[in-house]
Amino acid sequence: MAKRLVPLLNRVLIEKIVPPSKTNAGILLPEKSTKLNSGKVVAVGPGVRSKEGNLIPVSVKEGDTVLLPEYGGTEVNLADKQYHLYRDEDILGTLHD
Repeated sequence: MAKRLVPLLNRVLIEKIVPPSKTNAGILLPEKSTKLNSGKVVAVGPGVRSKEGNLIPVSVKEGDTVLLPEYGGTEVNLADKQYHLYRDEDILGTLHD
């Protein structure tokens, strides 16, 4: 049975995207040029409550590609895969094609 992690409050479960280390033609890329700290949102929590009791939803949704800070997040291993948990406010932005 595979376990599924559902984040609490305003936390977001992210699978980091590993950029390719070489081009289609086989040219090796320098490590510095491949270091875009991004990930795909796997699961989101319901959000947090304001002082008035209103639900403030998480600003990203499952399937979004997001830009992450260089440091932070909590590493989580599930079913031999590595994920990271971030708070919604720690995510820097969403990436679009």
